[in-house]
Amino acid sequence: MSTQNYCTKIENIAIEGVKDLVIRSLQDRQQYYDPTGAASRLGICSASWSLFGMLWPSSIYLAGALALRPVDPEEKILEIGCGLALASLVAHRRGANITASDRHPKAKLFLQENLRLNNLPKLPFRHGQWGEHPVPSIEDTGAALLQKKYDLIVGSDLLYEPDMPNALARFVNTYANEQAEVWIVDPNRGYRTAFNRKMDSLGFNLSSDEVLISHASEQEPYRGRLLIYNRC
Repeated sequence: MSTQNYCTKIENIAIEGVKDLVIRSLQDRQQYYDPTGAASRLGICSASWSLFGMLWPSSIYLAGALALRPVDPEEKILEIGCGLALASLVAHRRGANITASDRHPKAKLFLQENLRLNNLPKLPFRHGQWGEHPVPSIEDTGAALLQKKYDLIVGSDLLYEPDMPNALARFVNTYANEQAEVWIVDPNRGYRTAFNRKMDSLGFNLSSDEVLISHASEQEPYRGRLLIYNRC
């Protein structure tokens, strides 16, 4: 399906414990559309523009983990670097109090469309970006900036560059309550140890390091970790 100047597709995604989700994503990694330069001003180059709109294996594992977590309506949850926000959609469908966040200017649009496709009510979305960057304009983000603090912060496949461990840990620390839990699904990109050290320096203890392995015949083999940190 063509949407403006980029192509999308629709898939049914099965997550154990919840009803299947209908997800609209980009057709492939060759898609690009930034006519106003918003993505460029937010630090997103043409080569990485499409990454938010792909359904990554780590996001499926994170969604599956949230599908099994007991729901506490008082617990405030934040998904960072949400992309297509599959984990947020799963938690939202189960009645959790979750906010999705990303830096990509199209992430909110795709979230709204996927909420519509699944007959789900509105889900809060905020612009969230770690690392050094100028304060963005609302015209570029299309969403308000993150401001609140959360009890549980979750994310998947976020440690993909050498500077990410420090930047991501500082970002988590900014938006985590004094007592908080953090879940990160990491597909073994090599920066986990550095992230563990930085999180520890901020008072987040690594309480669980679960190995994730998949040899499903219809998918590429997957190896990763579900990292759970606690600060009490």
